[in-house]
Amino acid sequence: MKITLLGTGTSQGVPVIGCQCKVCQSHTDKDKRLRTSAMIEWDNHRFVIDCGPDFRTQMLRKKVDHLDGILLTHEHADHTAGLDDIRPLYFKNKKPLPVYALPRVIDNLTKRFDYIFTNENRYPGAPEVAPKILHSGTKFNLFDLEVTPLKILHGNLPILGYKFNNFAYITDAKIIPEMSLNAIKNIDLLIINALHKKPHKMHMNLEEALKLIANVKPQKAVLTHISHHMGLYEQVASSLPNNIVLGYDGMEIQL
Repeated sequence: MKITLLGTGTSQGVPVIGCQCKVCQSHTDKDKRLRTSAMIEWDNHRFVIDCGPDFRTQMLRKKVDHLDGILLTHEHADHTAGLDDIRPLYFKNKKPLPVYALPRVIDNLTKRFDYIFTNENRYPGAPEVAPKILHSGTKFNLFDLEVTPLKILHGNLPILGYKFNNFAYITDAKIIPEMSLNAIKNIDLLIINALHKKPHKMHMNLEEALKLIANVKPQKAVLTHISHHMGLYEQVASSLPNNIVLGYDGMEIQL
């Protein structure tokens, strides 16, 4: 399996519009972050986790010409606002694109993107999706790959992380319930959010993410969903333990 970090930034991305901080003014590529998303590929299958407002740019960067589906963590705009940009993929492949999410998220998207989800008087330029309802803890298969939706708390909002065999992808987490913690202990790879160094009501900061990693003991951990307040890439990356890597846009990991 190949995992690609398509974006590793927060809801504003990095650089932030109008910001003059040293990170936003950095000329280093690894200090530039699109909104958080990842792509997983195995046996000629390809899925994306989340499709935020940078989805089009991410697909063009990686020269993606087909997707087998999209897995959504939750409904916030930085994770779903790019849904309309599936149109070229839909027109090329001529079949509805499966979108996997919690019932609440599908309901939200049906209202925001009614022209995509409706089957009545469909606008000829609109893409078509095949909604797939998920429930945390209920495993399902994607082309013989076992996937476990993990219950995660984004503040008080229940969202999903995903475990694929012995790899887990979690973003926007503040609290990980015990059942989900047990599911990710001693896995090969954990990709987990770490917003910045100060406390935050909705997201784990760096200290909390490092504590979580020490608890679940993955062989390797990669940090994502990173704010410009975290600091310059090279400085932060050099301060981390040996088995923990600061993620960056375009990073590829082979499992």
